[in-house]
Amino acid sequence: MLHRRKILASGLSAAAFAATAMRAVAVQDVQDGEGLVQWILRTRGRWDPELYRRMLGAANDFKEGDVLIGVAAANEQERTLARKLLSHTKLKLIDANPPFNDSLSDFIRESIQADVAHRLSEWTLGELKDYLLEKSEAEIHSIRTGLSSDVIACLVRLMSNEELIRVGAKVFNPLPGTQLGAKGYMGARIQPNSPTDHPDDIRWQVFDAFAYAVGDVLVGTNPVSSEPSSVATVQATLKDILETFGLSSTLPHCVLSHIDVQAQVEKHEPGATALWFQSIAGSDAANETFDVTTNKMFRYAAERTGPYALYFETGQGADFTNGHGQGTDMVLHESRKYGFARSLMDVVIQARRSKKLSQQAWVHLNDVAGFIGPEVFRTREQLVRCCLEDIVMGKLHGLMIGLDICTTLHMDVSLDDLGWCIDQIMPANPGYLMALPTRIDPMLGYLTTGYHDHVHIREKFGYRVNDAMWAFFQSLGVIDDRGVPTEHFGNPIHVYQAYCRRKGDNRSELEIQAEANSKIKEVRDRGVFLAEGYGETRSQLAPSLAKDVNRIFIDAKECIWAELPQDFEKNSGNFVSIKTESADRHDYILHPVSGERITSESQSTLRSLREKYRDSFDTFLVLSDGLNALAATSNDQASRLLDAMRKQLAAYGFRVAPEHAVIRSGRVRAGYQVGESLFHSRTGRCHLLHIIGERPGTGHRTLSVYLTSADGSVWSQVSTVDHNITKVVSGIADTALTVELAAETVVRLLRA
Repeated sequence: MLHRRKILASGLSAAAFAATAMRAVAVQDVQDGEGLVQWILRTRGRWDPELYRRMLGAANDFKEGDVLIGVAAANEQERTLARKLLSHTKLKLIDANPPFNDSLSDFIRESIQADVAHRLSEWTLGELKDYLLEKSEAEIHSIRTGLSSDVIACLVRLMSNEELIRVGAKVFNPLPGTQLGAKGYMGARIQPNSPTDHPDDIRWQVFDAFAYAVGDVLVGTNPVSSEPSSVATVQATLKDILETFGLSSTLPHCVLSHIDVQAQVEKHEPGATALWFQSIAGSDAANETFDVTTNKMFRYAAERTGPYALYFETGQGADFTNGHGQGTDMVLHESRKYGFARSLMDVVIQARRSKKLSQQAWVHLNDVAGFIGPEVFRTREQLVRCCLEDIVMGKLHGLMIGLDICTTLHMDVSLDDLGWCIDQIMPANPGYLMALPTRIDPMLGYLTTGYHDHVHIREKFGYRVNDAMWAFFQSLGVIDDRGVPTEHFGNPIHVYQAYCRRKGDNRSELEIQAEANSKIKEVRDRGVFLAEGYGETRSQLAPSLAKDVNRIFIDAKECIWAELPQDFEKNSGNFVSIKTESADRHDYILHPVSGERITSESQSTLRSLREKYRDSFDTFLVLSDGLNALAATSNDQASRLLDAMRKQLAAYGFRVAPEHAVIRSGRVRAGYQVGESLFHSRTGRCHLLHIIGERPGTGHRTLSVYLTSADGSVWSQVSTVDHNITKVVSGIADTALTVELAAETVVRLLRA
């Protein structure tokens, strides 16, 4: 099986890459009762780890991501035979033949109870599956501590959706001292994202959530800026709301910046943070792209001795899309992420034990199951399958696992499809879902679950909110003592009034209402949705808001498929034209890899530019259409941003090349290749600033700037420069972070 990077290095087009990957395993000559390891040894006459990895992938339900790395079954017959072989394979043989090893896999193995694993070692995967389907929750908990991440990953590919639901619906790992993650409960992470990190945008989305009796797991904001000062401001905004309402011991807050930044904020202001977040991957190599190592996370976990410890986010496909698939299918990588989380949870438990505290603290994981794009999977059915697999894998790892049932706007999943997916997944009873005023995130620009979806889930499935928060919502008056919505339900102004009163504000109701209406208008004018009231039922958006959401959805589709005008380059100033390997826009959208690699002709163009200017510049600007070409052309935002950045850079002594590059069908990593061509073997630090259209679906036409600063010796190493040493300024638009402010922020970060 060809490793992804080897294929990329060969210069294959995306179409050829996909065709290569489709050469799936032909499963033949399977004997009755024969396991996968036995079959490989008999048919090959030796152990073949490459074939083993491919056979594991062949047993998976179909997903485009497995096709791209060359491990998908060619047809249902092969998939059925691969599953048959796997079902007869003993657990000890799965553990004895890991698809790949690294320090993370070693760390994960330490959390397995050896005596339980030994007791299960002679079981086959088929026998394990039957046990999980037939036995009680208590009996399942008695063995799950002996199950490795690889065994769990192999198990779920043998199960139908209905079987996954049966297991998910009877295994639970509630957070200590709560009903969060317990049977019959469905929690919510309020996600009050803002295109500009504006405190009022964030504050009012939280008030809005409380108005619908939503939010009991976490109030967690994805920041636009990861500068410590900005993160501290958002932390303070969230902390203030919870302290004002007396919820600090019931509901934690979090800003989802890198864990290093959160630690820095906490060090500067002890008590500023609560739950700490980090995205994690399933291998050492993939974690490096998040600037994370096993040792770093171990150290942080050992520090988390308070009641709120760690919050992780994962997602199938993140590993191979970051160039670290290891020739191994997505399900296995995802399961190892859960093993990583389980091991870190054990570290937290031990740290609390050493201080003679209770043995448990809040540790949970959110599976962001559709955020990457159509290269991972494209259909609503695959999204449902992914979520059900991950619920079971998370629960068998002993985790309280939530879901972001989400989709990017360039996948073939509509707003209505997302509602269908929610209904298919809910019987498996995940621990929690995301919660936003509508299904569209105003900053990240993707589809996820809105407040009204939570109301629908409560009504249709009978799921409950954590008891402590339900009591708060009753005290707030949005629901009565019978749990029935009151006249204040869906009214964020009512929540704001309660907030003001708890602050000691003695103004009249009319004065507070007038201020609230003014604030709501300001928030909406910045492109952030706020829900008020409801439609024909309490679980429907108000008609006018539903219409606005649909308009944004349609606009996002237009942004994604739009292309730069033919004369765009000439109107952008002095430029060099750079091409990627994408054959057309369709190829670019469905095969992102093609947009990450520039052609050999373009590399020659850059070499000529390098020779022309020699070492006279240390900074180079790149402009790409990304996923939102209209962001570049609207009001000449891209050209204006280029000019503003040039002025700021010159003012602070950066030597900027006279020309900039324009890349059509260009992704972020295409910029890194430009830097490699221009800066290799240079002495000293060189800077690449990549302006790119991003995040269609926010309601804004937004650009981002990716800032990469590295020594020439680093640029000289092919594929070494990556996201882990890159910073980003996002949400740049006339209606969000203005061009002028963005240019100042970019240069401030670059100087730092």
